[in-house]
Amino acid sequence: MLIVVLGIIILVAGIMLRRSPGPESRYGNLLSKIGIAATLVGMLLSAVKVIDPGKVGVQTLFGKVQDEVLESGLHIIDPFVDVTTFSVQTENYTMSAKSGEGQVTGDDAIRVLSSDGLEVTIDLSVLYKVNPLRAPFIFQNIGVNYEDKIVRPVTRTAIRDNAVNYQAVDLYSTKREEFQFKINKSITDNFAKNGLQVQQILVRNITLPATVRASIESKIQAEQDAQKMQFVLQKERQEADRKRVEAQGIADYQKILSTGLTDKQLQYQSILAQKDIALSPNTKIIIMGGKGGNPIMLSDK
Repeated sequence: MLIVVLGIIILVAGIMLRRSPGPESRYGNLLSKIGIAATLVGMLLSAVKVIDPGKVGVQTLFGKVQDEVLESGLHIIDPFVDVTTFSVQTENYTMSAKSGEGQVTGDDAIRVLSSDGLEVTIDLSVLYKVNPLRAPFIFQNIGVNYEDKIVRPVTRTAIRDNAVNYQAVDLYSTKREEFQFKINKSITDNFAKNGLQVQQILVRNITLPATVRASIESKIQAEQDAQKMQFVLQKERQEADRKRVEAQGIADYQKILSTGLTDKQLQYQSILAQKDIALSPNTKIIIMGGKGGNPIMLSDK
């Protein structure tokens, strides 16, 4: 449109110059032709609009927003129409306590009060995108800065409104998934009313007060100690059972020996042992008639 306006200005200047009585009037026709050419070129360029991939165009004619959305590609439009593009790709809005991770410089984490009155710090990322069909609604009712007007305030409000129903420890552990489900639904419903689509809500980190963290760590340590003691007791019981079985086996063995062996069996086993010793190359002297009737054997070793 700038070229069209410039062409019209040149055309008007040429017409006025032609009407001038001075010698410069001869340049009026040239300026008029240049103005007409510039106007035509400007109107032609304004009638051709290319929408980049991942974007849509919203048309505005003399301040009135058109319902028809221009998708990515080449379009021939009214040269007097102004086109504003919106990205329809997935966008990430992060609120984090760590500087440099989110859209806002510095600590931008969400601080909420739990049902037990403790302050909990939450780091959150919202993945969302513009609904292409609702882009004209967004442009007319919200504007292009929908992040500051919708995404940020709606998300932070949903977090605070839902966190107040949970105790701090529950948000950190057992009720974390339930809490994330509820804020997901709340944010999704509100975004949909304003032409935005939620892709995913990511609760990246939940930080509890130092006193609560110390209490949780103490409880975890106590549970670990209890589990360790249970293991030690179980091991000791198993060792006691092993010794009991071993002692019973020894007692049974001794009982068998005391009741099952006769003198003749003992004498027979003694003869076999004496025979093995006698055949040994180290045996040199055998004295018969030793104590108990058994021979005495002497070795030079």
